[in-house]
Amino acid sequence: MNDSTPAIIFESIEKSFGSLKVLKGITGEINRGEVIAIIGASGCGKSTLLRCCNRLETINSGRLIVNGIDLSRTVNNYNQLRQLRIQVGMVFQQFNLFPHLSVLENLTLAPRKVLGKTVKESAQLAGLYLEKVGLFDKASAYPEQLSGGQKQRVAIARSLCMNPQIMLFDEPTSALDPELVGEVLQVMQQLAVEGMTMVVVTHEMQFAREVAHRVIFMDQGLVAEQGAAQEVLTHPKSDRLRAFLSRLNRNRE
Repeated sequence: MNDSTPAIIFESIEKSFGSLKVLKGITGEINRGEVIAIIGASGCGKSTLLRCCNRLETINSGRLIVNGIDLSRTVNNYNQLRQLRIQVGMVFQQFNLFPHLSVLENLTLAPRKVLGKTVKESAQLAGLYLEKVGLFDKASAYPEQLSGGQKQRVAIARSLCMNPQIMLFDEPTSALDPELVGEVLQVMQQLAVEGMTMVVVTHEMQFAREVAHRVIFMDQGLVAEQGAAQEVLTHPKSDRLRAFLSRLNRNRE
């Protein structure tokens, strides 16, 4: 894939659930190596947009190309979707770890089943990424023995074991106690430093300000404002964004 080709291309993306129109014409590009923070009130469409990017949801109209794979088609063949899921990792609000498997088994399952790695190769990959997220000593633990922050870091390591080119994060800290948020954001910040293309739906404005290259503010299914993170968050142009940021600040006081 040419590095100059955008990682994700949106052209007039629309998505409805029955009569409810959630995305109302999203257009834009995300470049390789960029960290994009998508912000906005609950129900504005930000998580739906993210889920469309790995075809957990299908768009109704428009054009969506992710890592060269055209997701605008009504049907994508098995090999295309398999490649998409390999190339695009996703971390959810809930950790979605298999409770009956150890941390190591959670991490090695997909590399063995999808990538065809041997048990030894999968274990080496798992060890590498557990080290990266600071949990190498938890390989034999089970999810119930971990804190929420540790579970989310394991979930990130599990995605990284597939060597993705793009990482999607859907409010990865929203289910965590406040004191555990920092350890997850630190891992994400390190991924950003290493050049991972990342799209992060978040309410963590400090993370967006310090780590994101650009911020996209969504409101009622549309992109209401976007631009360089520092500029957008420090000098919002729209009344809607000013009101949104003001509400977040009040909630944190």
